Amino acid sequence: MAKENIRACSAEEIAAFLTANGEKAFRGKQVWQWIWQRGVTGFEEMTNLPKVTRQKLEEAFYFDRLHAERVQEASDGTRKTAWRTVDGEVVESVLIPGREKYTVCVSSQAGCKLGCKFCATGGLGFRRDLTRGEIFQQITAAREEAEARGSLLSNIVFMGMGEPLLNYGHVTGAIGRVTAEDGLGMSPYRITISTAGLPEGIRRLADEGTRCNLAVSLHSAKDSVRSALMPVNKAYPLKALAESLKYFVERTGTRPTLEYLLLRGINDSPEDAKALAVYCRQFPVKINLIEYNETGHPDFHRSPERNRDEFIRYLEGCNMVVNLRHSKGKDIDAACGQLAGKV
Repeated sequence: MAKENIRACSAEEIAAFLTANGEKAFRGKQVWQWIWQRGVTGFEEMTNLPKVTRQKLEEAFYFDRLHAERVQEASDGTRKTAWRTVDGEVVESVLIPGREKYTVCVSSQAGCKLGCKFCATGGLGFRRDLTRGEIFQQITAAREEAEARGSLLSNIVFMGMGEPLLNYGHVTGAIGRVTAEDGLGMSPYRITISTAGLPEGIRRLADEGTRCNLAVSLHSAKDSVRSALMPVNKAYPLKALAESLKYFVERTGTRPTLEYLLLRGINDSPEDAKALAVYCRQFPVKINLIEYNETGHPDFHRSPERNRDEFIRYLEGCNMVVNLRHSKGKDIDAACGQLAGKV
């Protein structure tokens, strides 16, 4: 009989298995706490369970655990891990230092279907969705590393490999375990889902009341430029995206963030800044301007500081809320998908 993935089971299913095998009902709660509060990835770690109970669990279940295949650490403290899944796929997570806090950037898929031209992950193709347990483990590993450095994990961003809204169930399932009282107990407003702009998924987040922040990878407010950079824009152009963002704001009262990667000679001109300002007048929004992490791609390069500063001044002159995200981990394979591609 094939083993079941225990991190895919409900609390009721685990309790039912244990009682059916002669165990006390409270053992189910203990197992659940080990998995989702303490983040263990093996039954041998459940030290308050009798050995015979652990053996029963071992015979019936397995953990969809990740194994650290390779770790890179930059001089600025950024730590990137390539994880190997039980079926041999490779995904990444990045622990990013900030002011007295840490952020983890997690992956939601092995590879990606969307093929954004500037993204290293896009060149890997799509392999499969990650499970809620595999997503959750990236977070608990980051939390442990932050604590080992004498700090706390403050924020979680779904900005790693994959499109989170194409793995909706597992992503929201992992968020549920991270925010639950019988999970990690983190605030949902410390979590951000970043999407390439899938209107159906954005509306679903609003309708289902998934409490977290929303970021959209925009990168251009011109359909022609955005379609060239992001093929998804051909299916869901800027107008459709704007309508879904208006809906999200109306239903949730939450202001989304637009992520804008500045690329030299492609989307960093004064005309591009004007187009972005006009687009952002449709709904309340914050703008994150991002410095490009060079991947060796011949067509994409970081915008010069002069262009970047003029871009920011124009937006601020239009009373836009603008933040500049400096790239981290410049001396490692920091761009999304780079390390996984090498592994």
